[in-house]
Amino acid sequence: MQKIEIKNLSKTYNKNIVAVNNISFEIDDKDFFVLLGPSGCGKSTTLRLIGGLENCTQGNIILGDKDITNLDPKDRDLAFVFQNYALYPHMNVRKNLSFALKLKKTSPKIIESKISEVSKLLKINEVLERKPSELSGGQRQRVALGRALVRNPKAFLLDEPLSNLDARLRAIMRTELIKIHKNLKRTFIYVTHDQVEAMTMANKICIMNKGVILQIGSPKDVYENPNCLFVANFLANPLNNIIKTEIKIDNNNILFKKINLLINSENFNFNITNNEIYFSIRPEHIYLDKRPDTIKIDSKIEVLENLGHETIVCTKIKDTNEIIYFRDSKNNRFKPGEDISIYFDLKKMLYFDINTELRLIEVK
Repeated sequence: MQKIEIKNLSKTYNKNIVAVNNISFEIDDKDFFVLLGPSGCGKSTTLRLIGGLENCTQGNIILGDKDITNLDPKDRDLAFVFQNYALYPHMNVRKNLSFALKLKKTSPKIIESKISEVSKLLKINEVLERKPSELSGGQRQRVALGRALVRNPKAFLLDEPLSNLDARLRAIMRTELIKIHKNLKRTFIYVTHDQVEAMTMANKICIMNKGVILQIGSPKDVYENPNCLFVANFLANPLNNIIKTEIKIDNNNILFKKINLLINSENFNFNITNNEIYFSIRPEHIYLDKRPDTIKIDSKIEVLENLGHETIVCTKIKDTNEIIYFRDSKNNRFKPGEDISIYFDLKKMLYFDINTELRLIEVK
C-alpha cells in the first residue's frame, strides 16, 4: 500500500461548529500513526472522515494514487476498530469474525482459513464458540480487532480501542498491538487521548487541539522538542513544570523574577519581544545533587506520591507560591514540610512566547 494523504481537510457542523479546521498531513506506508489530543480536539472526527463515516466539508483524502474522499466506507478498503467493540451480541466469535467475509461472498474454505490464522494470532482460538457476553474485556477487544484483520484491508483505523479496559489489560493490549502491527506490516491510524499509548506504540504522533494540528513527529521528537506550550504541557506525566514569569536582563545575567532565579546570559540566547515569558522544565530534569549546567533552587516539600519504583515529589519554591514536581527514583525518606535543595538542568529548560505560546528558538 502507498501513503495516505490528507489535504486541507475540514468538517463543520451546523455551519458554525468547526470540528476539524483545514488540516493536512501524510501517513507513510506501514506507519503506526497516532492522532493524540484532549476530548473535543477533532481526532476522532478526523478518523471518521478518513474512514468515510462522516462527510468532509472540504478537502481531499488520497489513498495511494486514488482519491477516496467521496467513496462509501465499504469501498475504501479500510477497517475500523471502535472503542465499544461493535460486536454482534447474538453471534459467537466465529460468526462475528466471518460476517464481513460472508457478505463479500468469500468461499467457506478461505473464510475458515482466515479465521484460523487470525484467531491464533490474537489468541482467541479457544473461544470461537462463545458469545461476546461470555468474554472478558480483553477478549472482546481482540475479537473486534480480529473482525478487522480477517478483511485484510489496506489500513486499520482504531478509535480509542483500549479506553474501556483496566490499566493492566491496557498495558497487555498495547504490547499485543505493537506485535500485531509489526507482523502485519500494515498502516495503523490510531486515536487516543492517552499519551502513554501514543508514546509507546506510535512511530509518528500527530497532536491536535481545537480542530487543528499543533505538531507531528516521532515520540522522542515531540516529547523533547515541543513547538508550543500546549504540546509541552500535554505530553507530560507527571505534570510538566511551567512557570509564567517576568524577566529582567542585567548585563550578563537574566533574572526570572517570579521565582528569583538568576542565570548567566550564556544560558539564555533568545530574541524576546516582551518582558514576560513561560519557561518549563520536566520533572526528570530536576536533580537532588549539583551537576554541570545546573542551578540551585531552595524549596519545601508539600506532597509525596509514592509509586513504588519512584516517588513524585511536590515542592514549593522558597518565598513563592510556585509548585514544582520532580522524580525521586531512589525513594529517599523525605517528609512533608522538609526543606530541600533541588537543581534545575539549564540545558533542558524550554522557553515560550507569552503571547503566541510558541517555543522560543535559540539564537545561534
